[in-house]
Amino acid sequence: MAVKIDPMAIVDPKAEIEDGVEIGPYSVIEGGVYISSGTRVGPYVNIRRGTRIGKNCIIEAHCVIGASPQHFAYKGEESFVEIGDNVVLREYVTVHKATGLGEKTVIGDNCYIMVGCHVAHNCKIGVGVIMANLVGLAGYVQVGDGAVFGGMAGLHQFVRVGERAMIGGLSKVVKDVPPYLLVDGHPAKIRGLNVVGLKRAGFSAEEREEIKRIYKFIYFSDLSWKDTLEALLEAFPNSKFAERIRDFMISSERGVLRWKPWKE
Repeated sequence: MAVKIDPMAIVDPKAEIEDGVEIGPYSVIEGGVYISSGTRVGPYVNIRRGTRIGKNCIIEAHCVIGASPQHFAYKGEESFVEIGDNVVLREYVTVHKATGLGEKTVIGDNCYIMVGCHVAHNCKIGVGVIMANLVGLAGYVQVGDGAVFGGMAGLHQFVRVGERAMIGGLSKVVKDVPPYLLVDGHPAKIRGLNVVGLKRAGFSAEEREEIKRIYKFIYFSDLSWKDTLEALLEAFPNSKFAERIRDFMISSERGVLRWKPWKE
């Protein structure tokens, strides 16, 4: 299937465009860009040098991908943006390249990023992440697989969001969000398990109950924080969820969100 490039688009001859790609009018594709088969680029899109886009993506009007990072440490070194397969970037999304020689800003497969979202330099977004309109991720944010963001949520630089977590709309997130939880507020606070998200992801009632008991053990133990995390795997032997949650928490540099008393 041939490449379809609108006559009004500007595509550098050094850009690598696979068969089946469509590029709309007034879009600009710089040299050093790679776009994989089946991807559709809408009108007025700007894709900068060092960007690699996977298969069957949809990039809507006025997106800017691979622009220089908004970071004083950036001195023009070669860095990159890498976008996986089946990713949707709706209108006016911006994705900045990384700071640091050879570093990448990464968006995983099957993500859906809605109107006006910003993904800053050095962010790492996992598989199947959904971001509603106008979400802003500051530099070095890491997002686990299947996380969901309500509209206009904002994340501080270096914050991590665990897999299958849900961030409520308009939330201000300044500490790490552990996996499987629902957080909301300004600043964000833990409100409970992301029950709807876990059900949609196929987690059984038994698995959801196990995760709930793990978090009760962590947040309402009489032990110190360090001793609680050390005791967690003894309390929940052979639990993949306990292992994932513990690994997430002990690797936190910004600190993790704490929980208000659980409501039964």
